[in-house]
Amino acid sequence: MFSGLAANLGPGDGDAVFRRLSGLASLSQTPSKVDVSSDDVDSEDAFVSRAEDWKYMPEVKAYQEQEERDRQKSRKLGVTWTDLVVKGVGADAAFNENVLSQFNIPKHILEARHKRPLRTILEDNHGCVKPGEMMLVLGRPGSGCTTLLKMLSNRRQGYAEVDGAVSFGSMDPKTAKQYRGQIVMNTEEELFFPTLTVRQTTDFATRLKVPFHLPSDKDKPADFQKEYRDFLLNAMSVAHTSDTKVGNEYVRGVSGGERKRVSIIECLATRGSVFCWDNSTRGLDASTALQYTKAVRAMTDIVGLTSIMTLYQAGNGIYDLFDKVLVLDQGKEIYYGPMRSARPFMERLGFMCDDSANVADFLTGVTVPTERKIREGYEQSCPRTADGIRDAYNSSSVFEDMQREYTYPVESAAKGHTEEFREAIAHDKHKSLPKTSTLTTSFVTQVKACVVRQFQILRGDKATFIINQLATLVQALVVGSLFYDSPANSSGLFSKSGALFFSLLYQGLTAMAEVTNSFAGRPVLAKHKSFALFHPAAFCIAQIVTDIPVLLFQVTQFSLVIYFLVGLKADVASFFTFYVILFTVSMCMTAVFRAVGAASKTFDAASKISGFLVSALIIYTGYMIPKTQMHPWLVWIYWIDPLAYGFESLLATELHGDIIECVGTNLIPNGGTYADLAFQSCAGVLGAVQGSTSVTGDQYLAALSYDHSRVWRNFGILWAFWALFVGVTIVATCNWSTVTGRGGFLLVPRENAKTERIIHGDDSEAQITEKPSSLVDTPSKTDSAVDERLIRNTSIFTWKNLSYTVKTPSGDRTLLNDVQGWVKPGTLGALMGASGAGKTTLLDVLAQRKTEGTIRGSILVDGRPLSVSFQRSAGYCEQLDVHEPLATVREALEFSALLRQSRNTPKKEKLQYVDTIVDLLEMQDIEHTLIGKVGAGLSVEQRKRLTIGVELVSKPSILIFLDEPTSGLDGQAAFNTLRFLKKLAGVGQAVLVTIHQPSASLFKQFDTLLLLASGGRTVYFGDIGDDAITIKDYFGRYGAPCPPDANPAEHMIDVVSGSLSQGRDWGQVWLESPEHQQVTTELDHLIEKAASVEPGTKSDGFEFAMPLWQQIKLVTKRMSVSLYRDTEYVNNKFLLHLGSAIFNGFTFWKIGNSVADLQLRLFTIFNFIFVAPGVINQLQPLFIDRRDIYEIREKKSKMYSWIAFVTGLIVSEIPYLCICAVLYFAPWYYTVGFPNDANKAGATFFVMLFYEFVYTGIGQAIAAYAPNAVFAALINPVIISVLVSFCGVLMPYNQIQEFWRYWMYYLDPFNYLMGSMLTFTVYDVEVQCTDREFALFDTPNNQTCQEYLGEYTAGYGARSNLVNPDATSGCRVCQYRLGSDYLATLNLGEYSDGWRDAGIVVIFAMSSYVMVYLLMKLRTKASKKAE
Repeated sequence: MFSGLAANLGPGDGDAVFRRLSGLASLSQTPSKVDVSSDDVDSEDAFVSRAEDWKYMPEVKAYQEQEERDRQKSRKLGVTWTDLVVKGVGADAAFNENVLSQFNIPKHILEARHKRPLRTILEDNHGCVKPGEMMLVLGRPGSGCTTLLKMLSNRRQGYAEVDGAVSFGSMDPKTAKQYRGQIVMNTEEELFFPTLTVRQTTDFATRLKVPFHLPSDKDKPADFQKEYRDFLLNAMSVAHTSDTKVGNEYVRGVSGGERKRVSIIECLATRGSVFCWDNSTRGLDASTALQYTKAVRAMTDIVGLTSIMTLYQAGNGIYDLFDKVLVLDQGKEIYYGPMRSARPFMERLGFMCDDSANVADFLTGVTVPTERKIREGYEQSCPRTADGIRDAYNSSSVFEDMQREYTYPVESAAKGHTEEFREAIAHDKHKSLPKTSTLTTSFVTQVKACVVRQFQILRGDKATFIINQLATLVQALVVGSLFYDSPANSSGLFSKSGALFFSLLYQGLTAMAEVTNSFAGRPVLAKHKSFALFHPAAFCIAQIVTDIPVLLFQVTQFSLVIYFLVGLKADVASFFTFYVILFTVSMCMTAVFRAVGAASKTFDAASKISGFLVSALIIYTGYMIPKTQMHPWLVWIYWIDPLAYGFESLLATELHGDIIECVGTNLIPNGGTYADLAFQSCAGVLGAVQGSTSVTGDQYLAALSYDHSRVWRNFGILWAFWALFVGVTIVATCNWSTVTGRGGFLLVPRENAKTERIIHGDDSEAQITEKPSSLVDTPSKTDSAVDERLIRNTSIFTWKNLSYTVKTPSGDRTLLNDVQGWVKPGTLGALMGASGAGKTTLLDVLAQRKTEGTIRGSILVDGRPLSVSFQRSAGYCEQLDVHEPLATVREALEFSALLRQSRNTPKKEKLQYVDTIVDLLEMQDIEHTLIGKVGAGLSVEQRKRLTIGVELVSKPSILIFLDEPTSGLDGQAAFNTLRFLKKLAGVGQAVLVTIHQPSASLFKQFDTLLLLASGGRTVYFGDIGDDAITIKDYFGRYGAPCPPDANPAEHMIDVVSGSLSQGRDWGQVWLESPEHQQVTTELDHLIEKAASVEPGTKSDGFEFAMPLWQQIKLVTKRMSVSLYRDTEYVNNKFLLHLGSAIFNGFTFWKIGNSVADLQLRLFTIFNFIFVAPGVINQLQPLFIDRRDIYEIREKKSKMYSWIAFVTGLIVSEIPYLCICAVLYFAPWYYTVGFPNDANKAGATFFVMLFYEFVYTGIGQAIAAYAPNAVFAALINPVIISVLVSFCGVLMPYNQIQEFWRYWMYYLDPFNYLMGSMLTFTVYDVEVQCTDREFALFDTPNNQTCQEYLGEYTAGYGARSNLVNPDATSGCRVCQYRLGSDYLATLNLGEYSDGWRDAGIVVIFAMSSYVMVYLLMKLRTKASKKAE
């Protein structure tokens, strides 16, 4: 029905299209009457919607008539709740343990015996929102608004107790669970796959909500979906961004306001019946916010939805659109009733509301002593607390009227609506779905949509895919050339086995990246699960479908290269068997690690399990220890190891039917005159019959307990394993929690427990200072004391003819177009414009934060170019609150103050200034709590205050930029923030702020305004004037006068980009105005005047405020404290070492002294290497998270150097790495039976300790340059595999190809690790051959064995041991006498080589850390300057 609408849009109509949102957002809902409440009039004609002026209302009604013609049932529900009490974990209980405190067992037992205190989040709440009604929930942050919305959208997880009755229509919460796709909540968090475009994101959501029975005017589901998608994109004014990535903090995409609108679209795509909107206007400009609310109003009226919203800073235009208001304070309901009655009720109690004030802000401020105003004559009677106001409300007539609604769930209207709702949902649901399913489309459709999205995600991150495939090719070439043309004799047995083992090992290591991948998309999938878009199984199957082509390509290039380079069996059947088995193993290992990721609650737990798994699967493949030599207590691992089945199949295919001649050290005697096979014998070759000089492939396989007949049985078992792990993944994914936080509590570090208890004293008595009605803002003594300590500034900041362009796939795109202006000391400048107009871009350019694109124009301070210290002399509060989560609020503030205030300021003074800012921003109650992540840590509003605080404590000397400082704050917090900024301006500071939806009272605080239109064009720059008289006059002269009762800020945005634009080009209007000419003249005058006098601010000439050594000390301290508190990370590191050591020790329990045991000694040490992949996979995301914090905020504000950053990260890990080395050494070294000699044990420990530094350095070096954690996880196996290949284990030194032997072997740190540890543990071992290991042969001409072997033992066989020299037949020769003889074959000749290698390991430890510095330096880009 809306076809062609998008095509007819004129310029500026985008926001107006908002108004069409209604019908389509709930496409098959068809009320025949608009049932606002059961008491309302029945006649539709008598009803007039408050969104009737909505441009597209007639079309929505026409669509509604179409629905009636189709006789569709309505989907009205309504929500009623009574006596609702919700409790969460109390703040005192939420201690964050540190590495030491977690072992304080008595304390934990004591605390466990006391029932943990619960905090009441909602107390005795009640209300009813019927179909067709809109309710606004108001309250300050922390008063329980979000929790109430979660209850009303049936999201109960994460809370300790929920009591009371909640009814959806006439259904209880348990019954309503199966309709979760119709009872939806739009949360504050914006969770998306950042590399998908806006169109792809909305495509996905709309495709999965197409009804089975289409409206009669639609033929195909695709038509319905496309029209619905285009409608939503146009309605939300984001159609122009369709092909732009959604982006996030780290991936460049659409603007913050546009991203919020995409999240609104995704929610509307569910076509729900009950919508809960949690602060959904955050980041939207005033005009867009109003249009969005009107859209919801229209939808609610026409379709009969139930809409519940929490909003901060809601203007009166938005407030007037609601039917009901519910006001919360500390979880207590102090008002619930009609919107029209709320203000009169509070005024009757004695509170005073200014005519220009936002009523919503007035209602939330009545319990705040510093905000409320008491009317004259009510000073004694007016209630002061939430309890007092609630008591007054409970005895009011409004309360009595509302009580009558609570019987709604048992009324016939509700029962009728609920029954119709059930029928409508069943009618929309695909016939193949079970009756209890929460979904809409068929399982096949879900899988198709998920598959398309998986390929889109893959395409969006092409770089990772390409690098991964290139890495595989390089790996195959390297390993293929290492094992090049392996001979078909006994010397080739080991190298062919090594090549086959490596082929499997590489697939396993590559699949480990799935663990990191699993956590990257989990929050988005949890959100989609709550919207009932698809079954988790559909997502898992889509992943598999995406795996197939990717792995086919990967395995094909790997197989083609490695198979023919190694010289494996040259027949078609053998090659395709190799290829098919390798592909199957690859699929299976991907499924294994995906299951580990899905089944683990946290990434640290998953990386610990995957680290153990890699170790276990590699040892029990059958390559390191033949199955016959495995200890009975752990041999069961062999039977559940997919790699073991793969290895048996590959080896059996390769060796079946071959005859393998014994050569070299495997043939005794040989060389010289020994040519008669009758008097020679094989030695050290499994399966060889004593006395024979060759062995058949099948004999060799039988000695390993392998059989060629089991190749295809193993193939079947591998697919069975794959199916099992896919099943585990699906079950685990189904059980993922949709809770994004843990009930929103603060975390206190255990070491701050005492401080925090004092602070959380009872402060109810502290509420004393009211605002007298005559005074809005009374300066206090503390204020004047603070004023004295605030920094003064006299510099003028100017920008002229500023343009900024970036490269896009479709060509250059201009984001700023010839913008000019200034900020003078003592002024508060506002930067406004619709979402996506380029406000944040302009701030980034002015603050020198851009590293890409081209900037043209001039940016000057006092008429001079920007100095080297500009970035730290100007404060910049970014829109996104990026902080170190394991620091406390005070630590974050002190860190900023100590590093950014001048090096000449004493430390004591810097810390005193932190106290000033803590008091100013009212953060005393949270200063000792951890910042954490949203949900477990500071709330959105508290984080915003901290972001501002971190910049203010640095005492910015030039000016302060703030990007949306009031976004996400309630009216009071926003007003306090701006009042504080005004105070800063008052003492001479220059402040420039972007702001989205200021109320009239907020707008009054500003002195100047720069207004931008889309495309970054100026629409106005200049003074605002008292009561905005100057700007009202400007727009009035050009035909857009501001109505007397309108908020001038909202009016301007509406004129420039909203419904009042009249199709005019306001950018051109500005360019042709006399005001523009005046600004240009004034700007030139300011620059000329400022340049002619001494600058107001002199640069100290330093890039950083503090010397490098001080930076290193402070950064290292912060990183160390952070790690000390990160118990999950540290514990997993410890457990991975301890577990791997015990596992390795008991697998190779008490190794003997036979020839086979020498091999086991080699492999138990080799296995120690594999502690690295698990730990590296765990440490890289931590490194990259810290690096992102540094690059996004701290680097750009020149807080400290990248050298200090890297040093802090390296040094903070060292104590834990030392403990890790002990945890591995102690349970492993003695368990495997290595020498007890302290010299050798100590030397081995020394090397193990430095290996910890070697692999940590390698892991951090990869992370330093990798764009993201998934990319790093894909590079790890390449690096580890290459190092493992050339360390002389898989291929002994003398068999390595000459091309690699003389450089790669010597550049490999693992070579020296193996060399030193083998020397210390094997050199002095006296070798004792078992009966099967002796070479057994007769001598010619009745010679004694010694006579016959004289030439051999003097030359080629000098290291062999003849045990019966005087015998004339049955000579028994052992390959080696001592461990040193065995080591000589590994290029380790002398005991001193062990210490030489140990020294080289130390050098490698240092050089790997040097690599971290080098790669971090390579990554660090300089900021762009204006050309």
